[in-house]
Amino acid sequence: MPQSSVNPFTGEVLATIADHAEDEVELRLVRSAAAARRWGTTPLADRVAMLRRMADLLDEERETLARLATLEMGKPIRPSRDEVAKCAAACRYYADEAPRMLAPERVLRDGHEDGAVHFHPLGVLLAVMPWNFPYWQAIRAAAPALAAGNVVMLKHASNVPQCALAIERLFVAAGAGDGVFTTLLLPAARVGTLIEDPRIAAVTLTGSEAAGRDVGARAGRAIKPCVLELGGSDPFIVLASADVEAAATTAARARCINNGQSCIAAKRFIVHDAVYDAFAERFAAAMHGMTVGDPLDERTDIGPLATPSIRREVDDQVRRTVAAGARVLTGGTVPQGNGNFYAPTVLADVPRDSAAAREEIFGPVAPLFRVHSADDALALANDTPFGLGASVWTRDAVEARTFSEQLEAGSVFINAMVASDPRFPFGGVKASGVGRELARDGLRAFVNIKTVRGTP
Repeated sequence: MPQSSVNPFTGEVLATIADHAEDEVELRLVRSAAAARRWGTTPLADRVAMLRRMADLLDEERETLARLATLEMGKPIRPSRDEVAKCAAACRYYADEAPRMLAPERVLRDGHEDGAVHFHPLGVLLAVMPWNFPYWQAIRAAAPALAAGNVVMLKHASNVPQCALAIERLFVAAGAGDGVFTTLLLPAARVGTLIEDPRIAAVTLTGSEAAGRDVGARAGRAIKPCVLELGGSDPFIVLASADVEAAATTAARARCINNGQSCIAAKRFIVHDAVYDAFAERFAAAMHGMTVGDPLDERTDIGPLATPSIRREVDDQVRRTVAAGARVLTGGTVPQGNGNFYAPTVLADVPRDSAAAREEIFGPVAPLFRVHSADDALALANDTPFGLGASVWTRDAVEARTFSEQLEAGSVFINAMVASDPRFPFGGVKASGVGRELARDGLRAFVNIKTVRGTP
């Protein structure tokens, strides 16, 4: 079945691209396996030089790449440009830092070397990636893997095939040899067979909890390492001492990252009773003031959701939450006209067992929860199957330390919105995933950490 690239703003079919047939997949696997043997012994200096060239190409083609992402999945053009720039920064980060991260670590005994720990590539990494950050999520997996000497096969989401092919083209142009980075155009149903193939050494997935369970189970049966970055229901906690104006302004941006379609977007707004009314008023005004429209328009803050089915699900979740007793402060409607738009929405008095409280909403919808103490805020923040990121707003140092230590999340941001950064490990706990991407931990997730002792 062919993959269709559909503009979520106009409904126009931009391109129809055939899936790779079985013989083409086999050919690409053969090439990748051969490339793994070559690339793993290519001098590190040459590998990082390729990443620097990749960064330069990303910068040179930023506008073209940004426009392509906006057309395929609806991200506003300014964030699309930022995404491409972030990919270039990640390539340069690993070009700079990989030599240090991969250097053997000497182990001393009585002041003398007693052995060393070495870091060797595993081989072919299968990267299964989603559509919402079509460049960043592929590059943040590929850059450290390629620096470490692995090769990468990308199985991207079927609604962004042109972005997937663009990434492959850029790596080839940057000097990655035949099979070092390969895009596979496949439906999700064919991923399981790939994981089981002995030429695949490891798997990384960014996707839904359901996809993570399936991929993780298959990798486990095949005894292959995997990193899973899954969904989130990130709390945005506003305590009594918070700067309410700054918190409300940031909250609107944090909820509407990528039209609200981001695993690390703030999704549950937990606000102390002492500042609840002031925050709710400012937050609803900020959400109402978001410019919704053509994602290619420089003025647009929120574009269309990626597919009609996503909008239907968001609308259903809002309707069920309102039926359970929540009040709509702004939004809560499907706008008339073309495009998969959903109005920026703030819900107050949200019951703690409602859809907006218990499910991840992948759209610009913000449920508000009133709490009466910091302890209640912490308990509610942790009362979720997810644990990806958390944002805490307080001017009390003791509160900041307590929440940073006790929140069940992979990242905690104090007086700032959650964001990924190549310098820091990224990932979650509980149903938000297993393992870490980025920083040294992301690079070492897919290496053989080898102990070497003794002398000739």
